Amino acid sequence: MNAAPSILNIAIIGAGPLGRRLAFHAARAGFRVWLEDVMPSNLRHAEESLRVELGVALGAALISSTGKPLVTFATTVEEAVREADLAIDCVPDELESKLEIFSLLDRMAPPRTVFATPTMSLSIADLASCTYRPGQCIGMAIHASQLSDPSENSGARQISIRVTSRTTIEAQSLVCAFWEKLGYAPLVELDAAEPMLR
Repeated sequence: MNAAPSILNIAIIGAGPLGRRLAFHAARAGFRVWLEDVMPSNLRHAEESLRVELGVALGAALISSTGKPLVTFATTVEEAVREADLAIDCVPDELESKLEIFSLLDRMAPPRTVFATPTMSLSIADLASCTYRPGQCIGMAIHASQLSDPSENSGARQISIRVTSRTTIEAQSLVCAFWEKLGYAPLVELDAAEPMLR
């Protein structure tokens, strides 16, 4: 089996509760994070809270030991995904919102970028089929309340990763490696909308 891919740059689209928690955990785990939101007030709130939370967690401001920012606050999707290895959308879990963001990501992200979307009800197979990179689209069953501090829980915490028959091994490995670095045990499942294999 191939070694886990090196994930360096994470774009998070949406700075609401889930986006902020993901940005916090990803930055604390050593990823470079670009956090974007169309609402300037959401970005300001995220910047204020992350400065405090990361300062307490890491004993530092939003700057890594290499001098690069742990979290960059982007004002456009294009800016957020420009260098992304993994783009996670944290827009509302509604078909129209997800289709719109997948379309934007598909146009603006580099060809290598994997898309991951938190959804409790939508089919990743349906969303992926609307992109030019269906093999690089993955669903995740996650919400903000599941992103607790690892020290608060003992034992492995599971995260459900939903893939399709078209999902590449590289995309699946990248998303699993991301969650493992955050302290979760990924459980890979086939999307319910996928036809049964015969």
